[in-house]
Amino acid sequence: MASNVLMPSLNLNNVVTFLGDKQAQSRSFGQGYSPKKTGFSSSRQSVIANNSSVLEPAAMAASTSKTTSTCVLSHLWREVHGSNNWENLLEPLDPLLRKEIIRYGEFAEACYKAFDLDSNSKRYWNCKYGKKSLLKEVGMENSGYQVTKYIYATPDVNIPIQNEACCGRWIGYVAVSSDEAVKRLGRRDLLVAFRGTVTSHEWVANLMSSLTPARLDPHNSRPQVKVESGFLSLYTSEEAGSNFGLESCREQLLSEVSRLLNKYKGEELSITLAGHSMGSALALLLAYDISELGLNKTSNSDKHDKIPVTIFSFGGPRVGNMGFKQRCEELGVKVLRIVNVNDPITKLPGVFLNENLRGFPWSCSCYVHVGVEVALDFFNVQNPSCVHDIEAYIEFLKWPERFDNKQDGVDLLNRARGLLLSAHSFYSYLPWIDAAISMVDMVQSQRT
Repeated sequence: MASNVLMPSLNLNNVVTFLGDKQAQSRSFGQGYSPKKTGFSSSRQSVIANNSSVLEPAAMAASTSKTTSTCVLSHLWREVHGSNNWENLLEPLDPLLRKEIIRYGEFAEACYKAFDLDSNSKRYWNCKYGKKSLLKEVGMENSGYQVTKYIYATPDVNIPIQNEACCGRWIGYVAVSSDEAVKRLGRRDLLVAFRGTVTSHEWVANLMSSLTPARLDPHNSRPQVKVESGFLSLYTSEEAGSNFGLESCREQLLSEVSRLLNKYKGEELSITLAGHSMGSALALLLAYDISELGLNKTSNSDKHDKIPVTIFSFGGPRVGNMGFKQRCEELGVKVLRIVNVNDPITKLPGVFLNENLRGFPWSCSCYVHVGVEVALDFFNVQNPSCVHDIEAYIEFLKWPERFDNKQDGVDLLNRARGLLLSAHSFYSYLPWIDAAISMVDMVQSQRT
């Protein structure tokens, strides 16, 4: 089925795909998809962007394009953050929006750079640095933000074969833009950044793929709004076994966000969430939670009666059902999903039961993506695991020409996809582990 090519009007199901240069196939960095060969259901619409629309940083300044890139971010930040669902900013990808995507991606990447994986360290599985030095230590001292709080998540799961206790692990941080940055950004930006899955308990939590009512609004349970139980557990579970245990990830976040909103009351504000993989799921739960509770409502009498809540999601999985998606849209939550089409994690959960089954009796029990999708297309035969690596996402956005998908990598990619699809009979039980095994097989096949 031919894809429906629309330009430039978009809605929340739109997809923008960066493809290889049609005039120079030998150096294309994509798999060579074209509008005639790329099949989407009627609920998904494809917007095709050429290689030339992704500008190198040096070329950006010289661009004569009459887009928002010629204007100052401080005047257009609402559009860049999705006030119009990124209409007219995706085809071609606006340089100013691309720069913002990269910037927030680097905030999420900082979570990995600062995460201590040294088992001999006293800070093992926690942040290596103090709040005041975090951004400096990861090379972002000029970001214009100050970290105000560290966030910890406690998976409510047990692994019998391991003796380690299930306790809170550093999952990300909250930061706020400085007075100087406010002038450049056009508002005070409250930022929350999340890392993806690292620990074994987090992987097990990801396996809990059943849909369960979110019930985050104490005044309205909304049973039709359902999310993945593993993500919800990570978001809401407290550290047990001690009177002085950690509060849940949710309580930590809502407390700090509320504090900052009150501190900067009266200023023009934005709430921006950046996450990779599992962190994208937590970001979406937080955005929904903030909006459902009305924390982002203001007393302003003008049209901006709500503080914008925007998510920059990198390699994120599906989080909830159609009821969850619809409620997020009603609340005005904006999600820009940056996705590598070769990334298996973005197909989960819901490889088979997803938004493409809309209209079927059981569609309310299917997983559905939320937001506008920006589809990238990169793959490295020497390092197949890069398809899910946030660093690769960012590098591709900066320098797409460095990613050259040679034909000898196509069979490997198809094999990996086959591994994922072959999990059909086991999917309802082990959806995430099948994806992990597939990716491991991809890596091992290159080492042998």
